[in-house]
Amino acid sequence: MEHENDIAKFMKGQLNTPKEEIACFVNRIDNPGPIWNSENVLEYYLKELVKQILAVAVANRVTFWILRPLNQPQFVAELLAAFVINIYIPLKKNPNTIFGYILRIKGLLSFESIAQLGIIFYVFVTGLEMNLDSVLRARKKASSIAIVGTIIPILFGLGTYFLVGKTKGYDENSYMNRNAYLLWSLVVTITSFPVVAHILSDLKILYTGLGKVALTAATMNDFINWAMFICLIPFIINGIIGIVSVILTILFALFCYFVLRPPLNKIIVKKTDEDKWDAYQLTYVLVGVIACATVTEFLGTHSVVGALIFGLILPRGKFTDMLIEQTEDIASGYLAPLFFASIGLRSNTYFLYLSLSQNMLLVCVIMILLISSKIVSTVVATSIYGMSLRDSMALGVLMNTKGVLSLIVLNIGWDRKVLGPQAFTIMVYSIFFMTFVVAPIINAMYKPRATFEQNKLRTIENLRAASEIRIMACVHNARHANGMINILEACNGTTVSPLRVFALQLVELKGRSTALLVAQMDQQEQQLSTVSQTLDQSSETNNYSSNHITNVFEEYASNNANTHVENLVAMSSFSTIHKDIYNLALEKQASLVLLPFHKQNSMEGSLEVMNTVIKDINQNVMQDVPCSVGIFVDRGQHSALIKTKMRILMIFIGGSDDREALAIAWRMSKHPWTMLTVVRIILCGKTAEVDSSVNNEALGLLTAVLDSGKQRELDEDRVGSFRLKAVNNEDTITYEEREVHTGEDIPIVLEELDKLGFDLYILGHGKGRNSLVLTELLEWADCPELGVIGDMLASNSFGSNSSILVVQQYGFGGVDFKTDPSNKENSSNGDLESMFRKAV
Repeated sequence: MEHENDIAKFMKGQLNTPKEEIACFVNRIDNPGPIWNSENVLEYYLKELVKQILAVAVANRVTFWILRPLNQPQFVAELLAAFVINIYIPLKKNPNTIFGYILRIKGLLSFESIAQLGIIFYVFVTGLEMNLDSVLRARKKASSIAIVGTIIPILFGLGTYFLVGKTKGYDENSYMNRNAYLLWSLVVTITSFPVVAHILSDLKILYTGLGKVALTAATMNDFINWAMFICLIPFIINGIIGIVSVILTILFALFCYFVLRPPLNKIIVKKTDEDKWDAYQLTYVLVGVIACATVTEFLGTHSVVGALIFGLILPRGKFTDMLIEQTEDIASGYLAPLFFASIGLRSNTYFLYLSLSQNMLLVCVIMILLISSKIVSTVVATSIYGMSLRDSMALGVLMNTKGVLSLIVLNIGWDRKVLGPQAFTIMVYSIFFMTFVVAPIINAMYKPRATFEQNKLRTIENLRAASEIRIMACVHNARHANGMINILEACNGTTVSPLRVFALQLVELKGRSTALLVAQMDQQEQQLSTVSQTLDQSSETNNYSSNHITNVFEEYASNNANTHVENLVAMSSFSTIHKDIYNLALEKQASLVLLPFHKQNSMEGSLEVMNTVIKDINQNVMQDVPCSVGIFVDRGQHSALIKTKMRILMIFIGGSDDREALAIAWRMSKHPWTMLTVVRIILCGKTAEVDSSVNNEALGLLTAVLDSGKQRELDEDRVGSFRLKAVNNEDTITYEEREVHTGEDIPIVLEELDKLGFDLYILGHGKGRNSLVLTELLEWADCPELGVIGDMLASNSFGSNSSILVVQQYGFGGVDFKTDPSNKENSSNGDLESMFRKAV
């Protein structure tokens, strides 16, 4: 009443300075009806809201672009943007924050309302991404880390909030209560699964042992956090009668799962299979989100709980992916950032400055305890399983990652006056700092490229005769899998030298963390089912399911006693998936990575481009991978490679790649049903001219010290050993030599050899040859990843029906693909094609 009197006096001019800052505005009533007596929202609120959304969106995009080189998740960028736009600018006439100049007090109501709507849809998308099966099937190790990582941080939270109450200027009478302790402790225990998944994927350690444990433990912890949120928030909001809210919310969740879910899923799956969804019909789903959010808000829990429950009960698969694609941009890109901006409005930097200036040591101790709580709990939990201290510390740092749930809890504490502005600000900045430092710390602790140097001789040529051969076969679809089986069968696993195959399915990921989790599931059925759904939608050329791919490799392993197959899945953006291949090849200690060619055989027998993205992936892998690489050109049903008897031609010119190709062909020759012919092409005349422009320093550590004479010496030694040990002792192995004097002689020799009818060509890419003619021809190659000879053999003008395996040896540097786009466009009519026409 006193406050209303002050406003009245102020309006009449009788009070020059009100006791409190007063915000006054006049509502204009445009609707004469008694029910709709309200201000016209189109006149003021809509225009202001559009400006606010644009300002927040621009700030988010700028901060995300700045932080992108640091591998920071979007959550960090959005929170930093909220801090930036709320920086206080002390102007003389009108001091205010940056956002304060945009957001007038009159527009605060609409801004907050839309912000709450945005966070509801944001949590709904989170529910779509969560997988309860992963929680039920989690292993003991991940469950222990999640449980211990909840209990110990609760104790740390109680202690740190007690220290907050001891800081100078803190209002103990208003905010030091048991609800504050509960809320503060809940924030400390939170680990955000979506943010952890993004960091692991961005740093390309998702498929390592650390990544698997971290992802599963984060899922468990996130599930526990949401359960604690449902159980504790009603007590914080409603006191002891909150038990009624908890019981009713649990009953509502059970109703949604057992009563609403079955018929709803049946309708959704049917409409999805029939492709009857459109943008208008999807709005009914969004109405369901609002309805469930309203119910849980009415029950006394929180609106986001209803959104989460509704997201969890919807069927996974094509419908979920379609729904996320339709709602993620508007929910996560425009509406949810308004919530982060509102957090920034509440986070008064002045309170943080005041706390630091008056209680520097105490605030630093508080933040150290907050950061170390998860690390200590993780080290304690992992010590039982014998995990190294470095991995335990890294896992603890990852478990420290916070997300939107922590901000929701803090926002509730602010609205209910459970937390004061000082404690609220300290915790918000702590959340930002804890999440911000995760990516740099993990990146510093696990530098994949530093570990590559330890494996400079991981090649087939350098393996001992009795060593296990590890091959990683990468496939995009079932047709690739069927082709890879032929190469793996020819590699001939024996008792003395068994074969271990890592069948890696490459799946494009478009920002969904669900697939990241499923890819790590140890339960193969759950994994392959979800991967199959992703594959069916991401590739139009995929004619088979992921289950078929797995069955192909498992059947191959069952028919070969000395071969073991492990099925893997790599889900990532195709622009960066080559880094996942790097790390997986390194972790699995592979000696050879097999990649499918980006062209496939058509019904007419010619090679046609199926997916240009595959070509980019292959070139990225060849540039820097921690083992040798082979690109397989599969001729499909026109190839005789599917026959039991296999005739192999290995073309040897010279260099490290050819020596590696000879080592692979030599191993294949030990298969009882394989016939190997090695043809050495000797460069004479112009073709023997050395390319002096080759920069050996850029070709790798080993090539830098190998001149042309040394390369020839190694070639002679390898060929001589092959002729002595293989040709003279095996009836199925033959050797011959052909001379070429000009570039035009090369296609002539190839034409003559192809007439002999081979099933498979094996050849090196071409490093170490130092031939001026071959270097010039490579500039005109349509597919430089195949090298000069490989590009000739794969040309449709060559007319061969044989499959091709092009090998690049590791340890001598990658291939630099610097081709002129104009050459690529005209390559079909280039020099290589014309050479074949001349040869014919």
